[in-house]
Amino acid sequence: MTKLLKYLRHYVLESVLAPFFKLLEAVFELIVPIIVASIIDDGVTGGRGAGYVVNMCLILVGLGVVGLISSVTAQYFAAKSAVGFSKELRQDLFKKMQSLSYSQIDGIGTSRMITRMTSDVNQLQSGVNMVLRLFMRSPFIVFGAMIMAFTISVTAGWVFAATIAVLCVVVLGIMLVTIPLYRRSQSNLDKVTAATRQTLVGVRVLRAFCKEDEEVQNFNKKNGALCASQKFAGLISALMNPLTYAVINVATIILIYYGALEVDGGMLTQGEVIALYNYMAQILVELIKLANLIITVTKSFACAGRVSEIFALPDEVAPPVNREKRESAHFIEFRDVCARYSGGANALTDISFTVERGQTIGIIGGTGSGKSTLVNLIPHFYSASGGEVFVDGQNVNDIGDKKLRELCGVVPQRAVLFRGTIRENMQWGNPAADDENILKAIDTACASKVIANKDGGLDGYVEQGGKNFSGGQRQRLTIARALVKKPEILILDDSASALDYATDAKLRSNLRTLDYSPTVFIVSQRTSSIMGADKILVLDNGSLVGVGTHEELLENCRLYREIHYSQFEKEGA
Repeated sequence: MTKLLKYLRHYVLESVLAPFFKLLEAVFELIVPIIVASIIDDGVTGGRGAGYVVNMCLILVGLGVVGLISSVTAQYFAAKSAVGFSKELRQDLFKKMQSLSYSQIDGIGTSRMITRMTSDVNQLQSGVNMVLRLFMRSPFIVFGAMIMAFTISVTAGWVFAATIAVLCVVVLGIMLVTIPLYRRSQSNLDKVTAATRQTLVGVRVLRAFCKEDEEVQNFNKKNGALCASQKFAGLISALMNPLTYAVINVATIILIYYGALEVDGGMLTQGEVIALYNYMAQILVELIKLANLIITVTKSFACAGRVSEIFALPDEVAPPVNREKRESAHFIEFRDVCARYSGGANALTDISFTVERGQTIGIIGGTGSGKSTLVNLIPHFYSASGGEVFVDGQNVNDIGDKKLRELCGVVPQRAVLFRGTIRENMQWGNPAADDENILKAIDTACASKVIANKDGGLDGYVEQGGKNFSGGQRQRLTIARALVKKPEILILDDSASALDYATDAKLRSNLRTLDYSPTVFIVSQRTSSIMGADKILVLDNGSLVGVGTHEELLENCRLYREIHYSQFEKEGA
């Protein structure tokens, strides 16, 4: 939690003024019992008359007004500090998440990151707000009341001291027990968020297979676990108030009994006994507030630990290394490359091949053979666990990721468009691209009819994820978006799977006519999509089992031959 306090650096003044005005309010509150005692001892029983009582009552009203103004002012500064804290924390947290590598994001999980960005940061904001308002005020009232009790009666002061000591033990014990419980509760919230996200993303598949009831049962199970963990943590936290009341009430009984004996013996006045009782009542009220503060702070500490876990993740993205570029006869080279995902076996094993500038490379293989993993190593989305990947004579680990990805245009398997206009989506890779270049890229990607049929043309609205387009339209638009960038390396990761054969063939023909001649990687399940490639890589269970042209592989590679003839038999060729 202390590491996150740096996000209050721009709100130091507000963070000081908030507790200051709360302490000011507390000072006025501590004066009230003394004035009440004076009204009783001097005004009522002392014979100073109604005028004195009225004057003292006016002073009480004045203290109340000043206390109210101080309280509102403190609330304002506390809220401003807490909201500013959460704003800057959320900005840095999002920036950190954006800097994480693909493998780190895979390991953490989307739902857990969403929970940390929303629920955890909101809880931290509440914690900062409560601390600035009450962390100084409540202890000040508690110990101030004890000191004021000592000024009235030493014996009564020791009653206050013993009461506060017992209450500190109760509060500390409950806090130590509930911190891990709230951390576990937040972990269960991660699971509920993950289940919700998975259901919403896959809602069409669930309905297609009539799995709604099973998904409801699965969600109810996770939601029940969250409810049970929160109820148990709440049950422990709920002990705070009754235990506080019990201790305070016992202390009040002792205080009144002692006060009665002292008044009877002439050691205390009636007003002083009432003042002591009021101070004990103030302690009760403040400890109830403090109990709620402790619960909130306990949750905040648990959430702070979870947020700090994200910040503590190491930077896997290596900065560029100023090494001399080695002379290479090849534009891209894989040398004995192995790759694995966290906790798993190798997804690629001993992959070696070379690519010349301007070539078209086809990659084919069965599901799970490592095709996407291979092309993801080129822009350094993942790091090779063994071997080396070279681009233009440099190891991709030595090239800055920003520089490397400026060379690449990547069209992933899942075509994703972002909310906005078609033009805004097209300008992602090249913000300066004009309409002429955008339309040229759209024509190359065979998406001209998509634009022509859309109201507004390039100003046509795109919903989040491109849900107002069909799968084939989204794929063509994402290919166009990559082409607007004019990349040196164009990676099409099974990005034409939703296109018919004629459109796919026309797209490949258009790519061969590009004036800047990019090096193209085409990942596909269809041999028809890659048979015209300069070189075809055949993968099987992460191993490279064939390299060559379409004709060479038909003659020399059994797996490629099986894939090709099974597809053409199915098509009736």
